[in-house]
Amino acid sequence: MAAKRKRGALAAGKAKRARSAPSAGEAVPEGGPRERSVPPQEYSIPPPVSQGKWKNKERVLIFSSRGINFRTRHLMQDLRTLMPHSKADTKMDRKDQLFVINEVCEMKNCNKCIFFEAKKKQDLYMWLSNTPQGPSAKFLVQNIHTLAELKMTGNCLRGSRPLLSFDPIFDREPHYALLKELFIQIFSTPQYHPKSQPFVDHVFTFTITDERIWFRNYQIIEEDASLVEIGPRFVLNLIKIFQGSFGGPTLYENPHYQSPNMHRRLIRLSVAAKFREKQQVKEVQKIKKKGTKVLVEEDPTEVVFETPAEEKPVEIQLVKPESKPIVKDKKKLRKIQRKKQKKLFRTEG
Repeated sequence: MAAKRKRGALAAGKAKRARSAPSAGEAVPEGGPRERSVPPQEYSIPPPVSQGKWKNKERVLIFSSRGINFRTRHLMQDLRTLMPHSKADTKMDRKDQLFVINEVCEMKNCNKCIFFEAKKKQDLYMWLSNTPQGPSAKFLVQNIHTLAELKMTGNCLRGSRPLLSFDPIFDREPHYALLKELFIQIFSTPQYHPKSQPFVDHVFTFTITDERIWFRNYQIIEEDASLVEIGPRFVLNLIKIFQGSFGGPTLYENPHYQSPNMHRRLIRLSVAAKFREKQQVKEVQKIKKKGTKVLVEEDPTEVVFETPAEEKPVEIQLVKPESKPIVKDKKKLRKIQRKKQKKLFRTEG
């Protein structure tokens, strides 16, 4: 029979073991057997401040209206793959007002939004908004090139966090400073996001040229720190900045913006002007042809080198010449001559 254990025996044994282990603050006697095993406390590394917690909970809703083409659809899908903190939704009907997007973002638990609006099946507009308070900006998207279309040599890890590079002009103008903060909050992936990777291997660049914002995506090569373009690429032409989300008072309006309708109208007018110019040139040429020709006076020096021809005596022919038969075919002419010769021979015989 095994001996019965007392109830407090196990707890007492653990307590004895805990007492026997020296604490970090207690002094160990010199020459003791445990003097070498205690690590020094001077070089201890403090824990990280964030402790791996996902604090910046930015979520971006990326969707579009109905009527977009295939290029816009691929661009929207490329942005979703590059931004792991994004969410998708079904296409919005054209009849719905834009302020309905705030309710959609609230249902999807998103505080930022990228909305693509298509008009006339050829013009594409992009809305960047901070829902539901604002501000929001409206852009005209031009020169779109997607990832599948470019076929660049660069590549990056899916879900990695990007670096954001801005042109120095963003810090000079107030409206560009507002757009810079909006771009930072939308395109930067939050740290320790569940779907992101703890690597930084590509750069989003925002450059201002010709009163437009040019977006490019580059890979960082570790060997020589050079950049290789990945894609996609597009150009944003700023239209307006609103105080609210998808509406409200206008904070800034771009004076250099020209609508696509006006651009197409100017092209048609230039073509019509060229056509009118050609017609006018043709009419002037017709008038010149119909006009009276100017007679040039005779030059008296032209007769200097002319030599008079020799005078021939005039011969008067009293007998009428025999009419020769006009025969085009030579064989018929020979037959007629033979018949005449035969008649002559008969008469002589």
